[in-house]
Amino acid sequence: MNMQPRPSSPSTVVLEVEGMTCASCVAHVERALKTVPGVTGATVNLATERAEVTGVALDRAALVKAVADAGYEVPGRPVELAIEGMTCASCVARVEKALKSVPGVTSASVNLATERASITGAADLAALTRAVADAGYEARAAAPALATADETAAKKAAEEAGLKRDVLLAAALTLPVAFLEMGRHLSMAIHMAIVNTIGLQASWYIQFVLTTVVLFGPGLRFFRKGFPALARLTPDMNSLVAVGTSAAYGYSLVATFVPGVLPAGSNFVYYEAAAVIITLILLGRYLEARAKGRTSEAIKRLVGLQAKTARVVRDGAAVEVPVAEVLPGDLVEVRPGERVPVDGEVTSGASWIDESMISGEPLPVEKTAGSHVTGGTVNQTGAFTFRATAVGEATMLAQIIRMVEAAQGGKLPIQALVDKVTMWFVPVVMVLAALTFAVWLIFGPDPALTFALVNAVAVLIIACPCAMGLATPTSIMVGTGRGAELGVLFRKGEALQSLQGVKVVALDKTGTLTEGKPRLTDLTLAPGFDRAAVLAAVAAVEAKSEHPIARAIVAAAAEEGLALPEVTTFDSVTGFGVAAVAGGQRIEVGADRYMVKLGLDIGAFASQAARLGDEGKSPLYAAIDGKLAAILAVADPIKETTPEAIKALHALGLKVAMITGDNARTAQAIARQLGIDEVVAEVLPDGKVAAVKRLQALGTLAYVGDGINDAPALAEADVGLAVGTGTDIAIESADVVLMTGRLTAVPDAIALSRATMRNIRQNLFWAFIYNALLIPVAAGVLWPAFGILLSPIIAAAAMALSSVFVLGNALRLRRFAPAPVVRDGQPGAGLVGSPGLGAA
Repeated sequence: MNMQPRPSSPSTVVLEVEGMTCASCVAHVERALKTVPGVTGATVNLATERAEVTGVALDRAALVKAVADAGYEVPGRPVELAIEGMTCASCVARVEKALKSVPGVTSASVNLATERASITGAADLAALTRAVADAGYEARAAAPALATADETAAKKAAEEAGLKRDVLLAAALTLPVAFLEMGRHLSMAIHMAIVNTIGLQASWYIQFVLTTVVLFGPGLRFFRKGFPALARLTPDMNSLVAVGTSAAYGYSLVATFVPGVLPAGSNFVYYEAAAVIITLILLGRYLEARAKGRTSEAIKRLVGLQAKTARVVRDGAAVEVPVAEVLPGDLVEVRPGERVPVDGEVTSGASWIDESMISGEPLPVEKTAGSHVTGGTVNQTGAFTFRATAVGEATMLAQIIRMVEAAQGGKLPIQALVDKVTMWFVPVVMVLAALTFAVWLIFGPDPALTFALVNAVAVLIIACPCAMGLATPTSIMVGTGRGAELGVLFRKGEALQSLQGVKVVALDKTGTLTEGKPRLTDLTLAPGFDRAAVLAAVAAVEAKSEHPIARAIVAAAAEEGLALPEVTTFDSVTGFGVAAVAGGQRIEVGADRYMVKLGLDIGAFASQAARLGDEGKSPLYAAIDGKLAAILAVADPIKETTPEAIKALHALGLKVAMITGDNARTAQAIARQLGIDEVVAEVLPDGKVAAVKRLQALGTLAYVGDGINDAPALAEADVGLAVGTGTDIAIESADVVLMTGRLTAVPDAIALSRATMRNIRQNLFWAFIYNALLIPVAAGVLWPAFGILLSPIIAAAAMALSSVFVLGNALRLRRFAPAPVVRDGQPGAGLVGSPGLGAA
C-alpha cells in the first residue's frame, strides 16, 4: 500500500525584535522572515517589537538568522535545563561543548553541583535537549524551585536510597571476595585453610561469581555510561572506572579459565581489586549525594517558608484553598501563628509579623491597614485580612529563590582555568595509563605483565576529575545559601569573587547611612517657655508648608499628641523664614539672619548652634511675640547600625567613602562623626557615576545605595550593593541585594565573599595537588627508589574520599557567622566582620 508522509501541523513562533524604528523596518523584517523555508506568514508589530511567524516545521535558528541578516536583532532568551547523568568535571565540559554547538546559542554554562545548564541565545528547547542527549546525558526544562520542590526532594531521596542499597549489596558481595583473595596473602593460616578445604581454583570460581554480580549489578552504571562515552571519544570518570575494572576483571578471567595463555609466573587473579574498586566508588558516590543534598539546604529552607494553603474570602465566606489557587485581588485571612501565604496589603485588622526569615531583622514588625505583608513571614498574635498583590512566581519569596538559584548556577572567573584543564583531563589520564602499562611491561621486573596491569589500573582509578568539578560550584552553593540566610542575596555568582577584592566601599548618604526620613532631632528652649506650647506653635506654622523640614516638625508634634493652635495669618519671608499668627500669638521661624533682622539676640544659643554645626545640622530659631523662644534642628538621623558597620569595614582593611548632595561643611561633619575616610560632597543626582569613577582610582570599588538615582552608580561600580528596602530599579542594577536595612549587612557580605573564595581556593588546591601527586605515585615513580607501589584498592579509596573531602570543606561554610564588632574593648551589638570559620 502506498503510504503518503503525513504533513507536519502548522505552528507559530513569536520573536522579540530589537532595532526597529519605523514602518520600513517592519517591512524589511517581514520580508526577511517570509524567505525562510516553511514560513507561510509573518506579522511584525512595531509597538510591541514582536514578530509572529506561522508555518510548517519552523526552524527558530533560521528565523533568528534571517532577522539578523536584515540588520536587526533577536535578543537571546535565557533557558534553564536540568541535566541528569553528569558525574564529574569532564561531563560538564562535554555538555557545555554540546550546547554551544547548537545554532543560535550565544553562551552556555553548566553547573555540576546544581545539575543545571544556563543557556542564552535563540535556540529552541528541543534542539538543546537533543544536543545534550547526543552527548550521552538527559535534559529537560528546569521548573522553578517553588513548583517542583516536593518532586525534586522525592527524586533525590530515591537516588540516595538506590545508592545506599547498591553500596550495601556490593559490600556484602565484596567482603567474601576480599577475604578469600586478600586474606590468603595477609595470613598463611587463611591461605592454608582455603587450600585444604575448597582449594585455590574453587576459591577463584567463587570470586568470579561474586565479582561478576558486583560489576554487572550495582556497578553496571559505570559500564553503561563509561563505554558509550569512550566510543564517542569523550571519556569521563565512568570511562576510567569501566576501563580500570574491566582490565582487572578481564585479566582475572583469563587467569581463571585459560591460564595457559599467560606468561609463566603471572597467573594471578584481581577479582578483589575490581569488586573493591566498584564498592568504594559507589560508597563515595553515596556520601557525595548526601553531601550535595546538604549544599542545597538553603534553597530547601526558603521553599519550606511557603504556606501550603490560604484562607481566601469567596462569596462572603472564608475557604481554605491551595496557595497556588490564590489570585491577585483575593482577600486572604491570616490567624495568629500562621504563615502569610502570598504578598499583599492589609485591609483590616492589625498584628506583629516576624520577618526575620526574609530580612534577617530579629524584631517583629507592626502591621496595620495599608501595611505591606510578605509571603512566607509568620504572623504573631493578631488576626488580619489582606488583599493579595503578588502570587506564585511574582512573590518576594519566589524572587529571592530565583536570585539564589541564579547565583548558585553561575560560574566564577576562577572556574575558567578548571574548565580548560578538565576538558583534557580524562583523555590525558588514559594516555598516562597506557604509557604506564607499556613502560612496566617493557622495563618492569617479572612478572612484568602483572606489574603493568596493576599500575595501569591504579592510574585509571586514582585520577579524580570529580573533585575538580565540584571544587567551585559546591562552595558557591553553600556560600550563597548562607548569604540568603543572613539577608545577603548575590544576584550574580561572579559578585562573590569580585566582592572579596574590594578595596573601597562608597556609600550613598541619604537612606543608606541615614534613615532617609528627616525628623526633629534637637529642641532647646529659652527660659520661661514650655516645650509643648512652643512645639505646637511652630508645628502649626510649619503645617502650612510642604517642605521636608516643615513636615518633620509637624510629625514630631503629632508623635507627642499635641493639638495645634489655629493659624489666622501666614507670610513667607523669602530667604529668611516664615511668620504667622497662631492661637493669638505672633510666631516667627527661620535662620539666624532672620532673628538678627527681627532685632533679636541669638547669643544665648551660641554654644548649641556651634554644636549643631559640628554635627552637620543647620539650626532654626523660633520667636514668640517678639521674644527668642527656642533653637531647633531637623536632620536625617544616622541609622543605629551605621557606626558599627563603618567600624567593621575598617576592621576588614577597607577605605570608606561617602557620596552626598550635602554641602561640604555638613558632609565633613558627618564624616568626622562616623570616621569616614573619603567624602565627595555637593554631588547632584546625575553626578554619582562621575563620583564613582573618581573613587575607583583608589582601588576596586563597591557602591551601596537604595534609590532610583543610585541605579547608574550601582551599575558603574565594580560591585553594586542595593539596600533591599530601596527601589526595584536600584535592586535590578545591583550585583548584591541586602534584604535588611542594616548597614552591617555590607561587611557581612564582604566577609562571606572572602570566606567563600578562600574555601574555593582550598578546594581547588586539594583537587589539583591530589591528582598532581598521586597519579605519578600510582604509575610507580616511587618503585625504583623505595620499592613502593600503590594498590588499585587504595587508589579507589583515595579517589572516593577526594570528592567527599571537597564537599565536606564546602559544607563548613554553613557555619559561617559574622564576627561581632569590638567597641571600646567590648563586643558591639552588630553582627559584622570576618568569618567565624577560622581557616574556612
